[in-house]
Amino acid sequence: MLQILTLFLQHGYRVIFASPADHSDHATDLPAMGIEQHSIRLNCSSFDEWLVTQHPDVVMFDRFMMEEQFGWRVEQHAPAALRLLDMEDVHCLRDARHRAVKAGRDLQPADWHSPMAFREVAAILRCDLTLVISEYEMQWLQTECPVPASKLMYLPFMVDAVSDVKHGAEVRPYAERDHFVSIGNFRHAPNWDAVLELRRLWPGIRKKLPDAELHIYGAYPPKKATQLHDESLGFLVKGWAADAQEVIGRARVLLSPLRFGAGLKGKLLEAAQLGTPAVTSPVGAEGMYGELQPPAATACSDHEFIEAAVSVYTDEAVWQKMSAAGPDLVVNRFNATEHGKRLMNGIDQHICGLERYREMDFIGGMLRHHYLKSTQYMSQWIEAKNRASGKTDDRQ
Repeated sequence: MLQILTLFLQHGYRVIFASPADHSDHATDLPAMGIEQHSIRLNCSSFDEWLVTQHPDVVMFDRFMMEEQFGWRVEQHAPAALRLLDMEDVHCLRDARHRAVKAGRDLQPADWHSPMAFREVAAILRCDLTLVISEYEMQWLQTECPVPASKLMYLPFMVDAVSDVKHGAEVRPYAERDHFVSIGNFRHAPNWDAVLELRRLWPGIRKKLPDAELHIYGAYPPKKATQLHDESLGFLVKGWAADAQEVIGRARVLLSPLRFGAGLKGKLLEAAQLGTPAVTSPVGAEGMYGELQPPAATACSDHEFIEAAVSVYTDEAVWQKMSAAGPDLVVNRFNATEHGKRLMNGIDQHICGLERYREMDFIGGMLRHHYLKSTQYMSQWIEAKNRASGKTDDRQ
């Protein structure tokens, strides 16, 4: 999201970040970047009044839930604005995989024929253009849902200062690194599941590498996570990392045994950027490496994962090959200049031909005609109920 907002700033846009979320002490200082902030409320017509005064050219929704809440209001009060949806990842695919894992079976089409999928795909179809972070998910949306290709734009992570990355400015050599690392917000279900997988797999790695340690970082570690901390086993739950790049950059290998999830994995991108080889799963590698030499080993079984972790950790030649592949991958697949130019050209094209695009978009028009009305009336009912009861907090 920060990469996209920065890109709009660089192209001369006035950027306003409007959110109903509570303030966080860990939030980025957006005003310092030149981005205005505005607090908005759910189920409240004050948003309509504010939006009318802004005259936006583009309105971007962060995930489909925000489009459900505010899309109909934008259509009514800023009809000429391009409606852009940033998916981040395909939530219904991640949810379907999670349910399949919990059931102990392979993913089936019935798993994504779900209310979440219907809601998410409907949001895509109601918007003028949707940003998809993974090439795999671009294809999946077109073949399994199906969503017209004209509604989608591929936009992965975008990395600046590619020349510095390419020349390995921050890459520590093999001899200056030790131990394994894993990182991820503990509140994100795929990350917590991966920690449990690591706890199960780690004794097999530790048996072959008795001096190695696994350092596990992530925000919001619950008690059930800190209870896994075991000094005698070298399984160390560290919690919040003040500098994620520092802890990834000094580790010898990053481990990420994800069993479910979606989108691209930021930890794997950071590892590649810092020349830290990784061992991951097919879900973790999905959409990351394309046809290029991967800076990670992909393991499909417990045995493969343990063997790959030991091999990459102990074989300096293997490690060097993967470490060198990381910065090259970043330059060739996540180039901010290339992807940013394509995004802004696509937005300009849609703004100029918006009326024509919408005239050709029968399904999107149909969904806005019907589904948005039910969303609208529910929101208006909540607002009226809150007003009648004297409530001012729309979350009650």
